[in-house]
Amino acid sequence: MAIKFQYNKTSLTEIGKQLKMRQRALPTLQNKESALRLEVRKAKEESEKLIADLDAALLRYDYLAALWNEFEPGLIEIVDVELYTRKVAGVKTPALGEIKYEIHPFNAFAKPAWFADGVAILKELSRLGIESEVYKEKARILDYNRKKTTQKVNLYEKVQIPGYQEAIRKIKRYMEDEENLSKASQKIVKNRHALEEEEEL
Repeated sequence: MAIKFQYNKTSLTEIGKQLKMRQRALPTLQNKESALRLEVRKAKEESEKLIADLDAALLRYDYLAALWNEFEPGLIEIVDVELYTRKVAGVKTPALGEIKYEIHPFNAFAKPAWFADGVAILKELSRLGIESEVYKEKARILDYNRKKTTQKVNLYEKVQIPGYQEAIRKIKRYMEDEENLSKASQKIVKNRHALEEEEEL
């Protein structure tokens, strides 16, 4: 990225301000990047743990597989999943609130005794599945923001800061050269005047 500048003090001051701003922001961005990297890993691990818990729960209830044929599919349904927003390292991420179920009435005397347990089992399994999906989405959002932060860190570190430093060097060199030329021309004029004065005498 070529930095546009002019060879004068105003441009030098402006570029100096831009450089300082980026140098001050860089450590904060680097800290944010490492915090996001850690949070992405945590969210992925939590999602994987919840999926493993779900698989373990399914295996634990495998012995009931034959009984599920008797269970009424519409007996329990998810009415609402409350999600709220939580900031993690400055990034808004979803967090699971309450899962609201609607349990349709059934005659406990006419239905098998395990129906109440079946409802509790389905609640547990659905909670594990939903929570796992929420953590997956959280990891995706955090990873996207981590990538953006990494790009910004790289832009500052490898492009903009060196570019501004180079521009400052060029402006300072140019201004020094101008000053030296000005001094040299003043010296020549002074010497010429001195020679003219000597010739007049």
